[in-house]
Amino acid sequence: MFASSALVGRLALLGLLAVVLQVSAVSQLTIFDTNADVVPLVVAFVGLLSGSVTAAIFGFAAGLFIDTALVGTLGVSSLVYVAIGHGAGRLRELRDPQSSFVPLAVGAAASAGAAFGFALIQFLLGAEAAISFELIRQLVVATLVSTLLALPVYAGVRRALLPALPDDPRRRRRRAYTTGGLSPLSRR
Repeated sequence: MFASSALVGRLALLGLLAVVLQVSAVSQLTIFDTNADVVPLVVAFVGLLSGSVTAAIFGFAAGLFIDTALVGTLGVSSLVYVAIGHGAGRLRELRDPQSSFVPLAVGAAASAGAAFGFALIQFLLGAEAAISFELIRQLVVATLVSTLLALPVYAGVRRALLPALPDDPRRRRRRAYTTGGLSPLSRR
């Protein structure tokens, strides 16, 4: 199933905005001696709203763009963001979560996955960094700071993508039985 051109355009603008905002503004703000990371949140929420394949492609493109913008090792961010987007998309496809707690939990998982994924890949690439309590503390604090941004980022991504997303018949069917009056059991 291919995405519509409206969705592709919205995803391109969303990816551009997320990476530019991360590189120019969010990475410059220090909270508790660490920086928040918005891009993994955006990738995860694209997966939560549009599915695993779309989010994996979006994560690859956003990772490649951020690696190019930061003149880093090409492919490191893409690898991490593909995994985050695919994981969040599979959650949507397999479980179809409807709780209002889901964006917060997915945001926390995406932030932790990105922080620990980058640390693991840098370690595997042979970066000379000592693994210490300070590194673990910084990864945990960065995850918590990014999780605080999960709900506003989810609201923004949802608002940007919702008009271009196709209707999902599974969600419509589930809502029909919970709205009252449409259930076959209520006709007594």
